[in-house]
Amino acid sequence: MLDVLPLLPAHGLNPTVFLPRGGALDELARRFGEAGVPARRYDDLKAITGDLNSFDLRVVQAWDPSTYRALDTLRAPRVAVVHDQLDYHYPAGLQGWYRQVYRATKLSGLRRADSVLTVSRWGQAFLHTEMGLPHVGGLTNGVNPDRYQPAPPDLRAALRARLGFSGFTVLVPGRFAPEKNQLAAVLAARHAPDLNFVFVGDMDSSVGSLARTLTRALRLHNVRFLGRRWDLPDLYRAADALLQPTLAENQSLVTLEAMASGLPVVTTPIPAQAELIRDGVDGLLVPPAPHLLARTLRAMAAHPDRTAQFGVQARQRVLQRHTLSGTAAQVAALLHSSLLI
Repeated sequence: MLDVLPLLPAHGLNPTVFLPRGGALDELARRFGEAGVPARRYDDLKAITGDLNSFDLRVVQAWDPSTYRALDTLRAPRVAVVHDQLDYHYPAGLQGWYRQVYRATKLSGLRRADSVLTVSRWGQAFLHTEMGLPHVGGLTNGVNPDRYQPAPPDLRAALRARLGFSGFTVLVPGRFAPEKNQLAAVLAARHAPDLNFVFVGDMDSSVGSLARTLTRALRLHNVRFLGRRWDLPDLYRAADALLQPTLAENQSLVTLEAMASGLPVVTTPIPAQAELIRDGVDGLLVPPAPHLLARTLRAMAAHPDRTAQFGVQARQRVLQRHTLSGTAAQVAALLHSSLLI
C-alpha cells in the first residue's frame, strides 16, 4: 500500500488510509503522511462507520478475519484486497485442512464484499474457481526497478567486501515460517558445502531459532544469519543467487525484487512462483528437496555465464510486466470499475 497508494491521484483517485491506533503502526502512518496520503487513526472500527461511508468507495485490507465483518456496516461499493498466500502446498492432507480453515474463517468474511481484488492471476482463478467467490479481480504485483537494480561491477565488488560475501553466495530472505521452508535451505547448505548461504529475516522467531539450532547441530560453516535488515537492495546486488524454497505464495515481492536486481532465482514450482519465473529462462523451478536445491545451485555456480543470463532475463521480465507504476495503473482501473457496482 505504501508504494502504490501515493501513485493513485495521477489516475483520478484520492485515497485516505484508516489505521488502528497503536505504536506498531505509527511509523507506517507517518510514512503515508510524508507520501501525501492522509492517514487517520481509530480505536474502534465500528465507531468510524460514518466517516468511512462518506467516501465514494470503501476498500478493506486485513489479516484478521474478524475485520471483514465490518463490511456489513459499510455501504456499497465495498472491496476487499487479499494478499494472503491462499493455498499451502503441504502434503495433501494438510493442504486440504488449510483450505477448510480458510473457508471457515476468511472466506466467510470475504463474501461480505461486493468484489475482491488479489495480487496474481493464479490467485484470482483460485478464489473464483476453488473458493467460489463470484466477483474477483486480479492484478500483478510490481516493484520499483530504480530502487531494485543491478550494481555496476565496481560497486558490486565494494558491496560484497562490506558485507563479507565471498565465493558463490546464496541469499535466502524472508519471514521465518513453516511455509517459507527455510529449513530446506539449511539442509541444502549441507549438500553444498562449497557454497555460502546467507539468511535474512526474523531469526529470533520460533522457526528462525529452529533454523539456527539445525545449523549448529549439523556444524555448518557455510551458513550466516543476518537477522532483520533494511538494506535488501544492496544484499540482492551483492549476492549471486536467490533461493526461495517456499510452499505458499500469492505473488512474492521478494522474488520480484530479486528479479529486478538482476539476481538469478531458484524457487519452487508452485503456481504463484511459476507465474513469475519461466523455468530455464528467468530462473529455475525446482522441487523443494534439499539435495535437488543444492544440485541446482552448484550447477549455477559452475556455469556463471548462463546464470548471469537468468538475471538479465529476470530484470527484463520485471520491466515488461511487474513495475510499480504498472501495478498502480491496474489498481486504479479495478477500483474505477468497482465504483460502477
